[in-house]
Parts: sequence; structure tokens; C-alpha cells
Amino acid sequence: MKLLCIEDNVALVDSLRHFLGPDSKITSTASGRKGIKLADKNQYDAIVLDLGLPDMSGLEVCLELRQLDAQLPILILSGSGDSGTKVTLLHAGADDFLAKPFTVAELRARLLALLRRSNPGVDQENPNALSIGDLLLDPNSRRVERSGKAIPLRRKEFDILEYLMRHKNKVVSRAMIMDNVWEFSTVSWDGTINVHIKRLRDGVDRPYKHKLIKTVYGLGYTINDK
Repeated sequence: MKLLCIEDNVALVDSLRHFLGPDSKITSTASGRKGIKLADKNQYDAIVLDLGLPDMSGLEVCLELRQLDAQLPILILSGSGDSGTKVTLLHAGADDFLAKPFTVAELRARLLALLRRSNPGVDQENPNALSIGDLLLDPNSRRVERSGKAIPLRRKEFDILEYLMRHKNKVVSRAMIMDNVWEFSTVSWDGTINVHIKRLRDGVDRPYKHKLIKTVYGLGYTINDK
């Protein structure tokens, strides 16, 4: 996925870049004017546009982006869920609207949905792309199975597992999980992550002899087939 983020929240852009992994290329800018120039000179699969930009309104940027390309998917991010704002942006050419707070996993899911709609018949992501040993995770249907047996997971457990699998063989800290799975502006604590990891292990590892999710003491967690 080649993505343009017109967003002044550097932490959000970094989290999205980290969550999507090396297969996606993200260009980012905090300037609406620069974002328009980038969209004019380069080809992107989708654009993420924040309404609260420092140099011009997100509505103006959306209107100019739509004039440049009538088909390019535009996903709006806003601190307000006001229906009037949504209607105005949709009329201005936006394809979807996501109000804060939200998770990076939800943002990614919305982007994939936009790509599927803009490219019908094209498989944007292999349903079994995320696999470790006999563990399979389908991000589109949110289905997890191991050795062919379905594993029911709660929303946060699924998001944590997806994040771990996208960074397999790497150590992921609790802070990284919190930043990429929990809503922005939401305050939580390590104990919450511990509870979700335990539930995740109960479904993914406990019934099986070979364990995939490991604790790296003092650092965090990793998932691998070693």
C-alpha cells in the first residue's frame, strides 16, 4: 500500500507506519498545501487526511485533492464526530470518516475497505498473509485458526495478535502495544495488557504443545515458531 498521510500527529503516523509494516510505504506531511503538491506529483493508493491542520482547513484540502483525482480514496480523521461535519466532508469528496479516538487497527481496516471498493475484483491482501507455523490470521474477516481449528478472540485480543504477527520474531514492548492497539487519548496500564495477553495465550497456545507467544522478561513479548 502506498499511502499519503496529511496529518500533524507524528505519533499517529509512526504508529500506522509501524503497524502496517515494511510492505507499505507511507509519505507524511503536516502541511495541507504540501500534501496537495505531493498528491499532484505522485501516485498513491489512498490518502489519510486530518481536519486539524496548521496551515489550511481539511475541507479545503479535501476539495482540492478531489479536483486532482476523482477516484483516489480519501479517509478523513477528525476530533469531532458531528454528523454535520461528516456530511459536509462526504459532499466535498471524502470516502470515509473516522472520529477520534480510534485504534490503528481500525484505521488500517478502513483503509483496506476503501482499497477493495476502489479496486473491485483485486485482492488487496492475501487472507492468509499473516501466518506463523500452524497459526493463521485473516485481517479482513478477523478470523484466527490454528491447525485448522477456529479460535474465537475478543476485539483487543485479535488486535494484539495481529500486531505481534506483523512483527514476528521481534520483541514488542507493552508501550508499543498500548500505542498501536489502544485508542489514542485513552489512558490505560500494564495490567490491562497482561490480562489480554493471558486470554490470548489461553486461545492460541494453551491447547497446543508448541507455544508461539513468548515473554521476553523486562522487555515485552514476541511471537515466533522457534
